[in-house]
Amino acid sequence: MAIDWNAFTPWSSLAGGALIGLAAAMFALLNGRIAGISGVIAGLLKPTKGDVAWRAAFVGGLLAAPPMYVLMADAPTLQIDAGFGAIAVAGLLVDIGTRYGSGCTSGHGVCGLSRMSPRSLAATTVFMGAGFVTVFVIRHLFNL
Repeated sequence: MAIDWNAFTPWSSLAGGALIGLAAAMFALLNGRIAGISGVIAGLLKPTKGDVAWRAAFVGGLLAAPPMYVLMADAPTLQIDAGFGAIAVAGLLVDIGTRYGSGCTSGHGVCGLSRMSPRSLAATTVFMGAGFVTVFVIRHLFNL
């Protein structure tokens, strides 16, 4: 495996991570809520009175951000090395893992770890480990 040094962007990656952390911290401090995407969306699927507007705005912001980015900068070149079936199965497996893990990467990895939650540390360790094993098996054992 070789590093594509032209695509290596440590400063913009650091800035993006800092913005995600700042947004999650502000969300928790100002709203008393965790910015876990699966929890936000689950709350939309089973709405409670007075709890829908902020969740809809949160998801709306997530959906509006990519088109707004394209208005200000060139869209990145996308290369997806999988077919629709593989992407659908992967999405389903992520959803199942999110339900079993009681949260997603943003909820556990960003918000939970920053709050020093032991449950989030365990969940993040498991899903990162599962990701590493999956990539190893797919790339090196199946040569896909």
